[in-house]
Amino acid sequence: MATKQKYLGNMGLIIFITVMNMFIPLSTDLYLPALPTMSAYFGVSTSLTNLTLVSFFFFYAVGTLLWGPLSDKYGRKPILFIGTLLYVFSSASCALAVNVYFLIISRILQGIGAGSITAVSTALIKDCFQGKQRENILALVQSMAGIAPMIAPIIGAFILQIASWRETFWILAVVGGLCLLTTIFYQETLPDNERYEGTLLGSLGRLSVVGRNIGFLAPTIIFSLYSLPFMGYIAVSSYIYVDYFGLSEQTYSYFFAINALCSLIGPILFVKFFSRMNKAKFASGCFVLAIICSVLIINFGKMAPILFLLTFIPFSLMGTAVRPFSTNILLDQQQSDTGSASSLINACNTVCGSIGMMAASAAWSNIVVALGVIMFVTSIIMLIAWFALLKSKIPCIGVK
Repeated sequence: MATKQKYLGNMGLIIFITVMNMFIPLSTDLYLPALPTMSAYFGVSTSLTNLTLVSFFFFYAVGTLLWGPLSDKYGRKPILFIGTLLYVFSSASCALAVNVYFLIISRILQGIGAGSITAVSTALIKDCFQGKQRENILALVQSMAGIAPMIAPIIGAFILQIASWRETFWILAVVGGLCLLTTIFYQETLPDNERYEGTLLGSLGRLSVVGRNIGFLAPTIIFSLYSLPFMGYIAVSSYIYVDYFGLSEQTYSYFFAINALCSLIGPILFVKFFSRMNKAKFASGCFVLAIICSVLIINFGKMAPILFLLTFIPFSLMGTAVRPFSTNILLDQQQSDTGSASSLINACNTVCGSIGMMAASAAWSNIVVALGVIMFVTSIIMLIAWFALLKSKIPCIGVK
């Protein structure tokens, strides 16, 4: 480790990073069961209510691009503190929203604040861990963080039985407050001699320097595409289970949680079995499996909720299995400007996810088939792009 944590300790730091990785699924999945109710509450269309999701993710991407380079200049701790403080206040603002437009604006601010939490958490892993240990820590963190999407919709559905959707945002404000308190005890992990010494604008300009590293950018874009259909699923899952299949919000939360539970196993499978495989073949296999799942969803997923769940689970499972591998590979491609690299990794994932949300939320005649088509097209593009990268002269450390 780069810096011994006097107050948090090694395990405390890992738990802290894990909790920070839970912020995004908590910020979205906790209120997913309430989306249909919120549309009726505000008297607006489904697409307008879904802007609370899409706007959050878009400005979350903007936030990661802003905060990551700044953390390379000013250090991880002050950037994390400011971003988390913004997250807390904007979460409270969401809870107090008087109309959907106020809620959208509050979600924008919440997304910007969340961007600092994610950008810094990824940079911390690069700061503190190296090699195989870093890969194992990534798998551990991402597996444990998978608990959030498993329990969030269940908690959200339970809240709807005893209170309103506003309470879900008060919970997010409390979680953010606990993270803010922990930040006080976290000791800086970026030494002064490793910080960017240029101007403020110069630090933001490091994004273009990292972006010009084609060995980093090409695989970043390829792996980010996995977020497109997955976040599309996040955006429309409640409508699929509640509106299309006619399930209750509580039952929907169980179906969502089962998929999240299976996803939790992905990073564990990677460490136990797949980490020894040829990296190029492992990624190729994940993309092929994604194509197979999309075909099954198109043909069988529309018939019953259990069939939709069973055909989507393998896609989620391999998606989480490939994450520790891909993140570790991407961090290896950029030896400096870790904050900027972290920003671009998370921003690419978020932009692709936002596109997936908008695509899945369009006025399709059959929402299940539409999601399957989005998965199929995206998976084909990933597989072709991956083979093209492997055949090209573009360097990719750890893969070829």
